Amino acid sequence: MREEEKLGHLHPITIIIREITALFTELGFEVASGPEIEEEYYNFDALNVPKDHPARDMQDTFWLPSSADSFRPDETDLKQKNYQKRLLRTHTSPVQVRYMETHEPPFQIIVPGKVYRYEATDATHETQFHQIEGLVVGKNLSLANLKYVLQALLKKLYGEEINIKLRPGYFPFVEPGVEIDMQCFRCKGAGCTSCKESGWIEILGGGMVHPAVLENVGIDPRKWRGFAFGVGVERLIMLKYGVEDIRMFYTGDLRLVNQF
Repeated sequence: MREEEKLGHLHPITIIIREITALFTELGFEVASGPEIEEEYYNFDALNVPKDHPARDMQDTFWLPSSADSFRPDETDLKQKNYQKRLLRTHTSPVQVRYMETHEPPFQIIVPGKVYRYEATDATHETQFHQIEGLVVGKNLSLANLKYVLQALLKKLYGEEINIKLRPGYFPFVEPGVEIDMQCFRCKGAGCTSCKESGWIEILGGGMVHPAVLENVGIDPRKWRGFAFGVGVERLIMLKYGVEDIRMFYTGDLRLVNQF
């Protein structure tokens, strides 16, 4: 008698990305993608990130070799060889810039993809992880539109009773910027270990697109407004299914994958 055939499983990261993509497609969003090896201009400059911002330093960014003897070129080297510094993208926001350069508003997109950070790994940090970012550019947009879209996302993942709140936050590419907290879906706000007894979980960031970012891609901020948001996919999974260590997603251990 032949042994029963076993079917494979989708990785939980793939499952969540597909769920989120399906939701935003229903809301009229287009899915955009871009290169993981990125230029400094798209990853930082066009997004209004200051030249002295800590994210540009080696502790946060994987800069790629520019020549046999120069890991990160100096300004003289750049002028002589006429090239952009290259890096492994630290977020999926460069895709938003590339999209805005080649499309006329109004539009709304989501950008799922892998990103890289040069940092020490622990239970909640990895050198590689996945993000999903969203961008909407149109007229008469406000933070209320952003809140509606994010509430739809979190209700899809965690249930219809989910509530969210917005509090001030800083990101160079949005103004105003907000941190979005979700009412704990396990204790319904009463306080538990999942939310560190606060009743709320910090889940993602967003805000209204900075006028400088729109100007950098040739969109008139006096005519158009936009909002953007970004969330770590692994964080969503860890909260939803109780995965305690982000590194488990990258070990290849089938005991994790086989649960999905």
